[in-house]
Amino acid sequence: MWKKFIKNFGFPLLAVFLLWIKATILSQFYFDLEIENSMQEFILIIAPISSLLIFIGIALFAKGPKRNRAVIWITIIMSFILVADTAYYSFFDDFVTIPVLFMTRNFGDLGSSVKAMISYKTILAFSDIFILIAVNYFWGKKFFTTGNIKGKARTAYFLVAVAIFLVNLGLAETERPQLLTRSFDREYIVKFLGLYNYHLYDMVIQSKTSAQKAMADDSELAGIENFIRANDTGVNAQLHGKYKGKNVVVVSLESLQNFVIGRKINGQEITPFLNKFTKESYYFDNFYHQTGQGKTSDAEFLIDNSLFPLDRGAVYFTNSGNTFTATPAILKQDQNYYTSVMHSNNKSFWNRDMMYPSLGYDRYYNEVDFKVSAATSIGWGLKDKYFVEQAVDKMVAEPKPFYNRMITLTNHYPFELNDEDLMIPRLKTGDQTVDNYVTTVRYLDESIKHFIEEMKAKGLYNNTIIVMYGDHYGISENHNRAMSEVLGQDITPAEHVKLQKVPFFIHVPGQTKGETIHKVAGQIDVKPTILNLLGEDPNKTSINFGNDIFSPKHKNFVVFRDGTIVTDKYIYTGEKMYDPNTGEELKGQKPPKEDLAKANKSLEYSNSIIYKDLLRFYEVKYKKADTKFE
Repeated sequence: MWKKFIKNFGFPLLAVFLLWIKATILSQFYFDLEIENSMQEFILIIAPISSLLIFIGIALFAKGPKRNRAVIWITIIMSFILVADTAYYSFFDDFVTIPVLFMTRNFGDLGSSVKAMISYKTILAFSDIFILIAVNYFWGKKFFTTGNIKGKARTAYFLVAVAIFLVNLGLAETERPQLLTRSFDREYIVKFLGLYNYHLYDMVIQSKTSAQKAMADDSELAGIENFIRANDTGVNAQLHGKYKGKNVVVVSLESLQNFVIGRKINGQEITPFLNKFTKESYYFDNFYHQTGQGKTSDAEFLIDNSLFPLDRGAVYFTNSGNTFTATPAILKQDQNYYTSVMHSNNKSFWNRDMMYPSLGYDRYYNEVDFKVSAATSIGWGLKDKYFVEQAVDKMVAEPKPFYNRMITLTNHYPFELNDEDLMIPRLKTGDQTVDNYVTTVRYLDESIKHFIEEMKAKGLYNNTIIVMYGDHYGISENHNRAMSEVLGQDITPAEHVKLQKVPFFIHVPGQTKGETIHKVAGQIDVKPTILNLLGEDPNKTSINFGNDIFSPKHKNFVVFRDGTIVTDKYIYTGEKMYDPNTGEELKGQKPPKEDLAKANKSLEYSNSIIYKDLLRFYEVKYKKADTKFE
């Protein structure tokens, strides 16, 4: 009996065992999954088993020697999934979703970033395949092949797999009630159900979201509008329309985190110009990025729409054909602004050429519009210094007033820079990413200095509102050891949240005296702030989940895409409370119910607007631009 069992199931179970060991090691030591007790440890260990049994079990339908070959091929596929997950997680601290996989047009441009994410650890993920090939070659025919497996035996095999899954799910529900219905964080799904079950869960979610748009109707907007009105904190009346008719330039500062502002390394300022600029602009030092998997494109989406990015994938890919009420469309329709984007990258990267018309942009200046050579480019494209110089020349020729977005590039992972462009020594933490980061940040700072000088020289500075923001983090928590050395303190959960602060500047025409504003705010607030300065009533022209930052009634409240909440009173992340000043855990405390409700509803309603394309039912006059970008 046991001999027959080994012949039928021995090789598939060997594959399951090896994959299980590999997945468990990665989950415990490669992914940063916070394990709080022994039960969670046990769940993490058993979580991969059910899905591995099911996937490897597909090979049981093959006959004779083909069964072992099928097992090997399935193992290869499962290993590739692990490699993809580890490579993606190594930089983004997140797990791949189906919408991310549809972003294949980006892959060709990833180049050095992908190379930097692959290491010997990912290569080791294929080691079990060589073991299986060797076992099959030397002992396969003798020990692990036989005739067809009977249907009853296969059924019993799959019933065991399902039973293990149900036990896993039951234990997970005891640790995290309503795991599959209320989690904003993919980490919980991976931690409690395993990596492969997470991908199955992701497939189910994808199929559900695909059906939402067809079933939507305009009645769903009423509840959302009531929620928006209830959380509207008004505008700054003194600033309302004060700069109407002025040009607007919104600059995306690639991967720039706020910890570099005012910081010195070996006596040298990392951002000498931006440090100076804080003294002649409005500078917000508690401003957070709120991006998801779409990173830079999510930041663009937040800034222009005051809607949250999606919980999975990037809006720029999944919903580029939606109806939106973005800032450029509003300004173009109401105040006859000329609207444009300038970015010296491939026009289709992040699907921008498809998305920008939906946002109301008249023109998209991409890499074909800039003079790019080997001497003036590195990494992802044209160096920032040359980019801003050419961008200002294009602004001079644009119709006035204009609303322009500029997207910088050089300070992008893996933070490469030629020696001749170094203006500050590399760090010596032993972490190449962190060591290089300060050099590209310093280069970005110098490029912004050049941008401001060019704006002044070309006569644009005194007639333009300049908005600059960090788009997302540059250093992920995989580099906490080196970051703790740079900051001189441990990176606790609270400190990690505070590292999501990004610089935010608003310089208005004629401003000579700066002001540092300490309000807790986020990218969701930028659109209504700009609209108020230009004389638009934000919530009469569109639906916004943010509020005018200058409003005296603006609340110190920010919610991240994963459900993290930051206020001036507490930080709530991973279902734990922390003091925002000391970083100490506030044990036994929970956020006020109204704060949790506001955070959850904001994310839920924003998702509904995007997935269901609800703004097509909104009575607005802002239509998609009739534009084809060259």
